[in-house]
Amino acid sequence: MTLKTLIASAAIATLATGALATGALADDTAAVTAFYDLLSNPGSESHVAAFVDATAESWTSVGNYSGQDKTRDAFLGQMGGFAELIPDLNWAVQDIHQDGEFVTVRSRATGTPVAPFFGVDGQGRSFDIMTIDIHELEDGQLVKSWHVEDWAGALQQLSGK
Repeated sequence: MTLKTLIASAAIATLATGALATGALADDTAAVTAFYDLLSNPGSESHVAAFVDATAESWTSVGNYSGQDKTRDAFLGQMGGFAELIPDLNWAVQDIHQDGEFVTVRSRATGTPVAPFFGVDGQGRSFDIMTIDIHELEDGQLVKSWHVEDWAGALQQLSGK
């Protein structure tokens, strides 16, 4: 085997590996996107179905500060409540970074509650907050999501202070 053939073979192998990694990233990004599509459309049956397809049955949500993780069914129940309370809820992804089986997302959540939210009557005010999430994937499905939202900032905006 000549040096030229060896270099060409290495280049082809590198390109093929890169193509596979890009395909895997696209699949993982699609699973993560289904999560945010649900957050922005919490009352949509098609978005609920896409979220269920993108998550493992044992998926858990970590981040409600009680020490109790939410199951997928409990999370979907919460989303139904958000659909009624914040009909214009929008969760805009601003940045996605994947490192192996983990995908980190920076996003903004905006909305205008139509009733008291965490005990605060916003009187028609809206909120605009930053959120950070880390999603763990196995075989292209979400298995666990850790999340932090600036709900204190949302309540401050809603109270007008």
